[in-house]
Amino acid sequence: MEKLSDYKHAVQHLLLQYSQADSSEEGVKTQLMFDDERGHYQWMDIGWKGSTRIHRCIVHFDIQDGKVWLQQNLTEQNPAEDLVSMGVPREDIVLGLQPPYKRPYTDYGVA
Repeated sequence: MEKLSDYKHAVQHLLLQYSQADSSEEGVKTQLMFDDERGHYQWMDIGWKGSTRIHRCIVHFDIQDGKVWLQQNLTEQNPAEDLVSMGVPREDIVLGLQPPYKRPYTDYGVA
């Protein structure tokens, strides 16, 4: 159980760090969503750029089956490597944004 608590803390810390370094556009707000009970964590940008609606998920993590799943990454950051540097073992990180057939060829875990 402590492992999952550590993973939740690492993911939350990473999202806070990434979002604070982001220079949001005028009219666009950053929203961080942390659902500890269900293991969902997201950084969203929401608002308007002129007459265009902005509603995009920048980074999305899930914690399921004892592993951290990276579901979305629209940054130039490398969240998987950042998690490794925070002590999360590579085998406990799944690149959910990669098709299942490619995951065994990454340096990370598989489902």
